Amino acid sequence: MFWSLFSATSMISSIFFILVFSFLILRSFRKTSTLHILNKWWFSFENRFHVYQSFKVPLYNQNFQENQLYRKIITYLDSLHSVQDSDFTNLFSGDNPSDIFFQLDANQVVDDTFLGAKLRWVKHAVATVGGDSDSAALVLRIKKRDKRMIFLQYFQHVLSVADEIEQRRKEIKLFINTGAGETSRWRSVPFNHPASFETVVMDNELKNKVKSDLEQFLKSKHYYHRLGRVWKRSYLLYGSSGTGKSSFIAAMAKFLNYDVYDIDNSKVTNGSDWKTLLMQTTTKSMIVIEDLDRLLSSKSTAVNGSISSVLNFMDGVVSCCGEERVMVFTMNGSKDEVDETVLRPGRVDVHIHFPLCDFSTFKILANSYLGLKEHKLFPQVEEVFSQTGPRLSPAEVGEIMISNRNSPSRALKTVIAALQVQSNGRLNGRGSGQISYDRPEPAAVICRESVHTVREFKKLYGLFSLGSRKKDGSNYTGPIEKEASRNSGWFDKKD
Repeated sequence: MFWSLFSATSMISSIFFILVFSFLILRSFRKTSTLHILNKWWFSFENRFHVYQSFKVPLYNQNFQENQLYRKIITYLDSLHSVQDSDFTNLFSGDNPSDIFFQLDANQVVDDTFLGAKLRWVKHAVATVGGDSDSAALVLRIKKRDKRMIFLQYFQHVLSVADEIEQRRKEIKLFINTGAGETSRWRSVPFNHPASFETVVMDNELKNKVKSDLEQFLKSKHYYHRLGRVWKRSYLLYGSSGTGKSSFIAAMAKFLNYDVYDIDNSKVTNGSDWKTLLMQTTTKSMIVIEDLDRLLSSKSTAVNGSISSVLNFMDGVVSCCGEERVMVFTMNGSKDEVDETVLRPGRVDVHIHFPLCDFSTFKILANSYLGLKEHKLFPQVEEVFSQTGPRLSPAEVGEIMISNRNSPSRALKTVIAALQVQSNGRLNGRGSGQISYDRPEPAAVICRESVHTVREFKKLYGLFSLGSRKKDGSNYTGPIEKEASRNSGWFDKKD
């Protein structure tokens, strides 16, 4: 009895010692190849109790064309934490040197989980037909019982995540249409416009509501399809030149991360040509048609056919080719001058008015351009605005501030003088910026614009520039071309 009890105690002690020793070994080698070998053994042991299926995703198809699914899966796998936390992986920089990306190495194993199922990916290097070079293939290993339950949902998840990642990383391009005789109707250049919603001078409440509208559009694909509508959105930006419409378009494109298709009306020959151009645009793009009021006022037969094609693309049968696109129209005049049927609901969803510079916009510009939150001349500037009303565009005020940025007091005095000159040469309506959805309401505030007396302003502005050069010895020779426009306004949502 004593020896039996002693033997049992010895056995328990031995088992306890083995467990403690194994634990210490695993703990000391958890980040080494030893742990990898143990995991491999455990995986092999587990395999004996399950039936697995393997699926191969080659880099190239039978016609030696790149397999798009392979690229999507690689993008997805490179984003997994299991790759970032692995003992070895590749690091690459993107177009922006500050962006660092992880990338799988050849024969690297990546484990993933989805809805409770475990999946294993292996990136293999395989010889091509000629044997001269290597190309990659991905192999997915999944249990048969899990494959029946999650296979399709898993790949939908992979593609969705990959699309989001590629959309964030992609370089925005500006496409410009060429003449009808050209081989390619669209030519592209990198879109490097510096404007963004952070730099656009606009009332914060209005800006946030525009951003919210764009964000909601991006997430509304299934909602639109459930309603039987094409997933697209259209905006009308109207107001005098220099009020910030072009900068706002750039900010929208960068916020959406959409390519921009800027259509040159002079290079479109007829309605069929318009239709061809519009149908050749890609998804996740912004189509810009400028000077819509001038296009509509033309008496040309070719232009009238073009207008018909544009309207059909907005809400006609061919509008189905405009899926996942944003259309932006601009006008330098009042929208009252345009036929209501052109701007009716379904064709133009959002109307945004860009007014001339008022005192609130002036203060935003002074803060951005001159770093002034307050100044002793602000009360005088406000009084002039109250007497004259808005007389200058944000671009004109911004140009004055740029050329006098070394002397804020001189910049403010120049703005005061310019407003007084303009008040003697032009009648201008008053109002605030407006967004309206779907259709105008009777209470909508519309600002009536008129033509600048540019000659008087340039004459006065030249005198100030000349005086400033003599005073401070600067080498300034003239206005900076096409300074980014700014505006402010208020928001009014239509039901």
